Formats: sequence, structure tokens, C-alpha cells
Amino acid sequence: MLFVLGDFPVTQQAAILGGAALAALLVAGLLIASIRASGRRAEIAAQQASEDLRANFQTQIAERDSRIRELEQQGQRERERTGDLIDAERAKSADLYAELSALRARMMEQTKQSEANLARFFEARQQMTDEFKAIAGDVLKNQSETFTKQNREQVDTLLKPLNEKIGEFHRGLIEDRSAMKERIQALVESNLQITTEAQNLTRALKGNSQTQGAWGEMILSTILEQSGLREGEQFFTQTNHTGEDGHRVRTDVEIRMPNGDVLVIDSKVSLTAFEAFVNSEDDLREQHLRAHITSVRTHIATLGDKSYHRAAGSKLDYVMMFVPIESALATAIQNDAKLVEFGMSKGVMLTTPTTLMTVLRTVRNFWDIEKRHQNAEEIAERAGALYEKVAGFLATMDQVGDAIDKSQRAYAKAKDQLSSGRGNVVRQVEMLRELGAKSNKQLPAGWENGDDDMPKLRLVNEDPGDLS
Repeated sequence: MLFVLGDFPVTQQAAILGGAALAALLVAGLLIASIRASGRRAEIAAQQASEDLRANFQTQIAERDSRIRELEQQGQRERERTGDLIDAERAKSADLYAELSALRARMMEQTKQSEANLARFFEARQQMTDEFKAIAGDVLKNQSETFTKQNREQVDTLLKPLNEKIGEFHRGLIEDRSAMKERIQALVESNLQITTEAQNLTRALKGNSQTQGAWGEMILSTILEQSGLREGEQFFTQTNHTGEDGHRVRTDVEIRMPNGDVLVIDSKVSLTAFEAFVNSEDDLREQHLRAHITSVRTHIATLGDKSYHRAAGSKLDYVMMFVPIESALATAIQNDAKLVEFGMSKGVMLTTPTTLMTVLRTVRNFWDIEKRHQNAEEIAERAGALYEKVAGFLATMDQVGDAIDKSQRAYAKAKDQLSSGRGNVVRQVEMLRELGAKSNKQLPAGWENGDDDMPKLRLVNEDPGDLS
């Protein structure tokens, strides 16, 4: 115990606790004072920040109000300027509209004047044309009859051959068209007849290849004659050539085209196997049919290897193999679908009387067209010559017109010399008649009133005073 405070003894531990409590109270007081001072400073800082913020905000509001007033003033100026521009444009538009109305009125007036001038021009031109026609007609009638007659004869001489050629050309076309149907009908009948005859002869020509070949060539020759082509000009038979291997080859028929090309036709007859196929029993028909197809293929291969078209100088890449019996080729094609393709691969085109006649008639039509083209060229040449003659005639007519104009001007000048001017002849002659010249005739109309500036003569009486 350190000491006694009143009745309470103070020990060292109690003193320490009391000192500690006192120190704590002192620290708490200091802390409270510091907190109060910090709160006061924070309040002052917050108040200062609030004042600064309020001042800044008021400044921004003042600047905004000032900017708004400037924008309102600028908008007012722009509205005033826009109003002035609109007023100016309206005034300009009104001026342009007035000018447009004036131009329209002026244009309408000019249009009316132009129409009136054009009408007067047409009227004057028509009047001048009528007068010129009348004058030219009279002059040509009185002075150009011989000239017109000679030129008419020359024109008729030129036109007559041309008219004859044109008439011949049209008649040829009409005849070709009208005869086409009859020719086709005759062609069908002829083909039917040829087919029937071929079928009948098939039974007669058995086993003899030479006879069959001659018969096939005869059928081919008959078709050529009926086609209308001319031998020696449009087709040739049994023509010899030198082949690519140097050997001599001979073609049965060569058809000439208008363009100079050549179509080679070779006749091949194979009737032995086909006749056996037609007349055999059912169990042997297939065997003979195979033999017939093989025979046709053999002929195709042989003909293709000979290259007749190259030896004849043809630009075509094939030769036509003529089979005179329609049913023989039809039977082979029906039972061998690739037969035609095989022929084309060998450069061989299969044909029968019907198809060959069609080809030959087509070639004949090509020749007819070529002839008409030649006639058309001749007509064109004659038309050109006629055009040159007509151009020369028109040039001569222009010269006649110039001569007529010169004559008209000379006539007018001579008439003026006789009937106008001071002391003209017509007036003096008329004055002589008035003075008593004896005459039973009068001057023609249009001549008796000549202009005269000289004093008129008058009769003098016996009284000399009459001269006064």
C-alpha cells in the first residue's frame, strides 16, 4: 500500500490501474476533440465544395443561356435571310413566268405567220408549177415531137428485151410450181413401178452376177433419165480415173453439181442370198438372211476401199452405193441396225431407187436454180444498161428544159422590146392604125396596150388653128 485516500487504501496495483484509467480518459478526450475538429474541417470543406459547385453550375447555366440567345439571334437572322431569298426567288419566278407567257404569245404569232407564209409559198409554187407545165407542154408539143418519138423508140427498144426476159423468168417460176405436184406424183408412180419390176426381176436373175450387175446398171440408167439431168453435161457414166495406188478405176455414174463438186454413184446387186431368203423354208431363212447381210457388208467394204470419190476429185467424203431392190436393202437394215453406221464409217451412203430419185431431183432443182440465177444476172445487167440510158435521157431532158428556159427568157425580152418602153413598135403601129392606116386585122390580145411615154398623136383638121 502506497498511501490512504480517505478510507480507501491505495495500493501500487490500484495506483497503476488509476493511472491507466486516467491516461485512457485523457486519450479519449483528446480523440474526441480531434474527431470534432476533423468533422468541423470536413463540414467546412464540404460547404466550400458545395459553394464551388454551385458557382460552377451557375456559370455553366449563364454560358448556356448566352449560347441559346446567340443561337436564337442567329436563327432569326437566318429566317430573315431565307425570307429575303424566297421573296427574291418569287419575284424572279414571276418575271420568268411573264417572260414565258410573252414568248409563248410571240411564238404563236410567229407560227401563225409561218403557216400563212407557207400557205402563200405553196400557192405561189403551185401557180408557178401550173404555169411552167402549161408553157413546157406547149413548147414540147410544138417543138419536141420528133425528139420525144425518137427517145420513145429507143426506150422501147431497151425495154422490150428486158420485159421478155422478165416474162420468161416469171413463166418459168409459174410452170415449175404448177408442175411440181405432177412431177412428184409421177415420181411416186415411177418409183412404185420400178420397185415392182425389180421384185419381179429378182426371181429371174438368179446366180448370174454379171447379169445382175448389168440389170442394176440398167435400173440406174433409167432413174437418171427420169430425173431430168442431162448426160454429158450434168452426169457422166463409166468414167475412168487413176486411183491413189496408181491403178485405173472406173466409176458407174458421176453427178456434177452446180458448184463443180462431184457425187459418185456405184451400183451393187446382191440377189442370190436374198432370193434364197425369200423362197426358203422357215428353218433356213435365218441362215440365208445372215448370208444376205454379209454380202451387203462385203459390197460396202469393197466399195469403201476403192475410194472412188477421191479418184474423181470429189470434195464429198462418201460414195453412194445403189441397191436397185428396195426390199433387199430394207430387210438387211431391219435385221442389222448398225449396217448404215458401218457404211458411213467406210465412206459409203446406201441408197435405193426412191431415195436416189429424191437426191437426183434435188440436184436437178439446184441446176434449175443456178439457171434462174444466171437469168437474174442477165436481167440485172440489162437493168443497169437501161438505167444508164434513162439517166442519159433525163440529162438530155434537163438540157431541153434549160433550152426552154432560155427560149422563154428570149421570148420575154423580145416581147418587152416590141411592146414596152419609150416609142415601142407595137404602140407606134397601133397609132398608125388610129391615124388611118388601112388594115382588116387587129393586133392579138395582149399586144394592143403597149406602154408608151411619148405624146399621143392626133388628127389635124383643115383649120390651121387646130394646132393651137
